[in-house]
Amino acid sequence: MTARTNVNFKPALAKRKTIGAIFYFVFLSAVMVGIIGLIVLLTQIITTGWSWLDWNFITSYPSRHPEQAGIKAAMMGTIWAIGLTALFTVPIGVGAAIYLEEYAPRNWFTGLIEINISNLAGVPSIVYGLLGWALFVQLMSLGRVVLAGAMTLSLLVLPIVILASREAIRAVPNEYRLGAFALGADQWQVIKGTVLPSAIPGILTGTILALSRAIGEAAPVIAISALVYITFVPSSPLDQFTVMPIQIFNWISRPQEEFQNLAAAGIMVLLIILLSMNAVAVLLRNKFQTRSEE
Repeated sequence: MTARTNVNFKPALAKRKTIGAIFYFVFLSAVMVGIIGLIVLLTQIITTGWSWLDWNFITSYPSRHPEQAGIKAAMMGTIWAIGLTALFTVPIGVGAAIYLEEYAPRNWFTGLIEINISNLAGVPSIVYGLLGWALFVQLMSLGRVVLAGAMTLSLLVLPIVILASREAIRAVPNEYRLGAFALGADQWQVIKGTVLPSAIPGILTGTILALSRAIGEAAPVIAISALVYITFVPSSPLDQFTVMPIQIFNWISRPQEEFQNLAAAGIMVLLIILLSMNAVAVLLRNKFQTRSEE
């Protein structure tokens, strides 16, 4: 039976190698399209905005005159909004993930919650903007302030933080939990001393990616009517504000070429902030990953 099977088997190695090579180049081409497009965009932005990116641009307020305009108000408004968003999102998101993974019973109600969280992660951002405008600006009468914008952005990224944190907690081997229970630890001691230290690298990565999405969102903040032209820096969560994506959009929408250059410089500042956030996430992840392995 074995000999007959070997005689009838035709490996067709040449055909299989050809098919494999074709798919390799197809997938490589798909990757290169995105990389080349990104390089072209970055090159255009840098060549257009580099001469306008200086300390005066960083420290100046918006102006009708391009040579006097800057991004200080929008940059500080963005920092305020993202800082408050992280303050609201991280404890709630990580706490919800811990509950769903470690405490929640496996029943239809828990399944319903999980399905809704997954669905909310894919809702368009403008929907969250309209929700924030109706709930925080109108119903709670907060007005068009930093606090309303931060809570709206928190609604946007909270499902992402929950899903990323759940995946990180789920990836912790169950043997770690059983070993801690065998040593006499209770449920919370197992979570605090065993599960969270091992899951922190994944939680940090998911959180920073979620905040990186929030920092580039304009639609939710436009929906709650964040201002475009302000000449002051927010000093409290109840001050009016604007953010960098809205300021960049305002400059791009103007016909003068100088404002187009200002928009390119603003995009560079936004990219620097995003890359800095990602760098901090990588450093923290590597630090906690090394500690957990020890």
